[in-house]
Amino acid sequence: MVSQTLMLDAEKGELLKAPARIGKMGISEAKAFAALKSHSEAERRRRERINAHLATLRGLVPCTEKMDKATLLAAVISQVKEHKKNALEACKGLLVPMDDDEVKVETYFDGTLHFKASICCDYRPELLSDLRNAIDALPLKTVSAEISTLGSRLKNEFVLTNRRNKNALDDAGAIQLLTNSIHQTLTSVMEKGSASPKYSPRTKLPNKRRRVTFFDSSSSSS
Repeated sequence: MVSQTLMLDAEKGELLKAPARIGKMGISEAKAFAALKSHSEAERRRRERINAHLATLRGLVPCTEKMDKATLLAAVISQVKEHKKNALEACKGLLVPMDDDEVKVETYFDGTLHFKASICCDYRPELLSDLRNAIDALPLKTVSAEISTLGSRLKNEFVLTNRRNKNALDDAGAIQLLTNSIHQTLTSVMEKGSASPKYSPRTKLPNKRRRVTFFDSSSSSS
């Protein structure tokens, strides 16, 4: 029996007749043709989607010259990096939650020694009470605290000073010890949230960013 099969030209996306073969075919010619035609149609739709996305990208890149795919993707990557850099510059000085969890502690002098500490992590219902309990346990006075939320992310920044004697912390070793203690305290609160089960999506904060202050000097014990 002489049977003629079909082959798919991957470059053109077309079905071509293959040289005739003699012998029994394991799959009927009709089934083989249907399978190849289906594959050809899927490939055609895939190429159309890719070309449509590439056309969209060409419209976003400020360049009048026609670029090949590799040059276009390189230009898009460069533009995204530039926008990200500009966004980070614009956020400097603002209390904006970032994607990465982090704890920061630094010191500065403003007539007396101050500790500026911040924590950035996912929001959870017990987070604020955990933070307040942790901060109250430190031998420091909370001067101020500010919270910023963005989606499900939260950033809390504290300014702390010596609770008992403003001029007592003049030893570098004692300052470093307190700095480490603050960092460890906030890290423990952050890691507690990572270890707990995921909270219900209904408890997430709204997407609108907001700022509130829940600590002030009068709420800290003297």
